[in-house]
Amino acid sequence: MSERIEDTMDHHHTHHDGDAGSPADAQAFWDARYGERERIWSGAANRALVDVVTGVQPGSALDLGCGEGGDSLWLAETGWMVTGVDISETALARAREESAARGMGEDEVEWIQVDLARDFPAGTYDLVSACFLASQIPLPRTEILRRAVAAVAPGGMLVLVSHASAPPWAGNHHHGPRDFPTPEEELAALDLDADMWEITTAETRKREANGPDGERATLEDTVVVVQRR
Repeated sequence: MSERIEDTMDHHHTHHDGDAGSPADAQAFWDARYGERERIWSGAANRALVDVVTGVQPGSALDLGCGEGGDSLWLAETGWMVTGVDISETALARAREESAARGMGEDEVEWIQVDLARDFPAGTYDLVSACFLASQIPLPRTEILRRAVAAVAPGGMLVLVSHASAPPWAGNHHHGPRDFPTPEEELAALDLDADMWEITTAETRKREANGPDGERATLEDTVVVVQRR
C-alpha cells in the first residue's frame, strides 16, 4: 500500500494472524473501503521502499497489497518488471487506469487480484515488497510473510515496512501489542535460515506525515530488509 493522502487511517490497521473470513466478504470489505473516497492513498511511493531500492539493479518485483499502485508504478518507472497484487478490484481498477494513463504496458506492470489469505502469486522475484501489509479484518500475516520469503529469488531481497507506533491523531482507538511489530518481531515472523539469508536492515525509521486535519507529525515505521544469498 502506498502512502496515504493524509496518513489518517493508520490507526485502523492491525496485524491480524487469525483465520480470515470468506473470500467474498474480504473482497467486499476492501472494495467498500476503497469506495469511501475517490482516492485513498497519495499515489507517492513509500519513502522507506524508495530509500532501500534506489540504486539497486532492476529486475522482477512483486508488490504485495499494492492498493492503488503507488509503489508498483514507481518501481516500473525505475525499470522494474512489476506484478502488483491486491484483494480489491476497486483499488486495482484505479491502478490500471493510472498505469494506462502513463503509457505502461503489461510488460512493465501487471495488476492481479489475489486474496493473499488464500493464494499467492507463483514464481520467484528479485524484489518482494510488503509495505504496510495489514488489515482491519483477520489476516494470516505471518503465513503470508513466510510465503513472501519463499518467493524471493537467489540474490533477491524482501522489503518489509510496517507501522512502529500509532499516529497522534489516532485518538482512543484500541491498539494491541501486535499492531506495531518491532524489527525483532518481524524477523521472528519471517523465520529465516541464517545460512541462506543476510539481514541488511532491521530498524525503526522516522518520517513526516499529514493528519486528517492537516496537522504534521513525525511517525515511526519498522523497516526490515533481508537478502537471499
